[in-house]
Amino acid sequence: MDELWSFVDDKGNKQWVWLAIDAETREIVGCYIGDRSGDSAQKLWESLPAVYRQCAVIYTDFYSSYPVVLPSKRHRAVGKETGKTNYIERFNGTLRQRVSRLVRKTLSFSKKLENHIGAIWNFIHHYNTSLPARSSFPF
Repeated sequence: MDELWSFVDDKGNKQWVWLAIDAETREIVGCYIGDRSGDSAQKLWESLPAVYRQCAVIYTDFYSSYPVVLPSKRHRAVGKETGKTNYIERFNGTLRQRVSRLVRKTLSFSKKLENHIGAIWNFIHHYNTSLPARSSFPF
C-alpha cells in the first residue's frame, strides 16, 4: 500500500490517491481518493476485497496512519531498501506519467473532484485489464 499526492483545481486542494497492489499479479486491488488522514487509510482498507483483508500481508512505508488502521498481524512497515514496496512505487510513477493531471507541474488538471476520480479509476481499470493473465500452474 502507498499513497501519492495530487490536487484538484488548485494546489491548495490536495487529494491523496491511496493504492494497494497485489505484488504477485501486479493488479491494483484497492483504491481510495481523499485526504491524508486515518479515515482515508481506513477507506483504502475497506476497498480491499475480503480475501485480502483476511489473508494478505500488507507492506507499507512508515506513515503513521497505517498501523492505526491495519491489523498488526497483517501489517509490516518497511523501508524502501527492503524492496517490498517497489511495485506500488513503480505503479505510482506509471500513474503520474500516464495520467497527465497527476504530473506535478502541468497545464492538465482537474477542476472537479468527480473528473479527477474518474480519470484515475479509468486508468486503473485499463491497467488491470491490460495485465497478462497469470496462471498458478508451472507449465
